[in-house]
Amino acid sequence: MICIPKCNPAHEKQYFGSNLTIKQFNNILSSNKAIKQFNNKNIAILGSTGSVGTQSLEVIGNNPELFRAFLLTAQSNADLLIAQALQFDPEYVVICDKSKYQYVKDALSKTTVKVLVGIEAIIETVTHPDIHIVLTAMVGFAGLEPTIAAIKAGKDIALANKETLVVAGELVTGLAKKHGVKILPVDSEHSAIFQCLAGEENNKIEKIILTASGGPFRSRSLTYLESVTREDALKHPNWVMGAKITIDSASLMNKGLEVIEAKWLFDLNANQVDVIVHPQSVIHSMVQFEDGSIKAQMGLPDMKLPIQYALTYPNRVKNDFKRFDFVNYPNLTFEKPDTVTFRNLALAFEALKQGGNMPCIINAANEIAVAGFLNKSIGFLAMSTVIEQCMQQIAYRESPDLEDYLNTDKETRIFAQNLIHQMPLKALQF
Repeated sequence: MICIPKCNPAHEKQYFGSNLTIKQFNNILSSNKAIKQFNNKNIAILGSTGSVGTQSLEVIGNNPELFRAFLLTAQSNADLLIAQALQFDPEYVVICDKSKYQYVKDALSKTTVKVLVGIEAIIETVTHPDIHIVLTAMVGFAGLEPTIAAIKAGKDIALANKETLVVAGELVTGLAKKHGVKILPVDSEHSAIFQCLAGEENNKIEKIILTASGGPFRSRSLTYLESVTREDALKHPNWVMGAKITIDSASLMNKGLEVIEAKWLFDLNANQVDVIVHPQSVIHSMVQFEDGSIKAQMGLPDMKLPIQYALTYPNRVKNDFKRFDFVNYPNLTFEKPDTVTFRNLALAFEALKQGGNMPCIINAANEIAVAGFLNKSIGFLAMSTVIEQCMQQIAYRESPDLEDYLNTDKETRIFAQNLIHQMPLKALQF
C-alpha cells in the first residue's frame, strides 16, 4: 500500500504505531534524539552493485547516524561487493553467482560479515527481524520473489525494481495491504507523483502525467533507428543508469513499464496515466486533480534525491546535492511521444489494458530482447518485434497466481530466445 502523509500537523492519528500523535511528533522532530529514534534504520539493498544500489550506499554513507547497510547483494560483481562490504560493514552479503562465492568469502574472512550465496539466500535473509527497509534494485524479474518474501515478513519496500509491479502488480499490492507494508517508490517519476500526492488523500486524481526524456533517439526516424548501435543507445542525454534500463529508455519501454507500475502504485485506471516527452528532465512527473489543478515535482536529474526520500519518508533530510537554478533552464519543453516509431510504449499500454499475465509477457520478452540487442544478436527495432510476437503467441491468463507468473516468465523467455536464434536479423527488424 502507498502511504500518503497527512498535511494537518494537529491530526490525532497515531504515528507509525507509536504512542505519539502526529502533532506531538512534529513538536519533537527537530531534536537529534527524535530523528535517531525514528530514522536509525537497517537497510537491505538488493542489487547494491548496480546504479541505484551504489547511489543508495552514497545516501547511507552521507547519513551514518540515520542508516546502516545491513544486507548487500549482487548478481556477479564480486569485486565491488567486497569493496562495499569492507567500507560499510554489513551484517550479510549475498553473491548470486555461485562460482564467485568462495572468492567473496575468502576476501571477507577477516571481517564479521556473513557471506551467503544464491537467490534463495536473498529470499531468506530479507526476512531478518532487524531489517527495517528493503530497497529492491535488482534488475528485472529476479526481484519479484525476494520482494514478496520481504513483504510477507512485514518489511517496508523502497521500490526501484519496477518489474516487480509490472509482472505481478495485483498480487504484490494485495500482499502489501494485507501485511500493512508501505511501498515507497524510488523511480524518479513515481517518487515525483508520490510527493505531489502528499496532503491530497481526500482529493480525486484526474490523471497523472509521467515525463520522459525521449532518450538518445528522440525525434529520430525509423530509417535512422535501423542502424543504431549498442553504443549509440547507451548514451543517455540526462541520466546515468545501468545498461538494461538505459536501453529501455532509448526504446521508450522504460516509460511503458513505468506506466504499468504507476497503475498499481497509485490505484489508477489505464486512461488515468499519460506520458509526455520532456527533454530537459527537470519536471519529473505531474498530477492533475479533478479541478484541473496540476502539481509537479521538479529538480535536477539525480537519483539520490528519490532514494533519500524513500529512506527518510515521511521526513526530508538536508543534503548537499546540487540545487536547481531556473536561470540555467530558461526553456522547458514538452512534446507528444512518437508511439509509431517507438512501438514499445504503445505495446505497454496495450498490455496494461489487457491485464492478466500480459504485462508479465512483455517484461520477459523485453528482457530477452534487450539482452539480444546488448550482445549484438538483433538490431534496435527488432526488440519491438520480439515483444509483439510474444504477446501474440504466449498463452493469456486473465487471473494469474504466482505460479502462473513464474511459468509465463519462463515460457516467454524460451519463446523469445528461439525467435532471436531462428529468425534472420533483417526479419526481426521489420
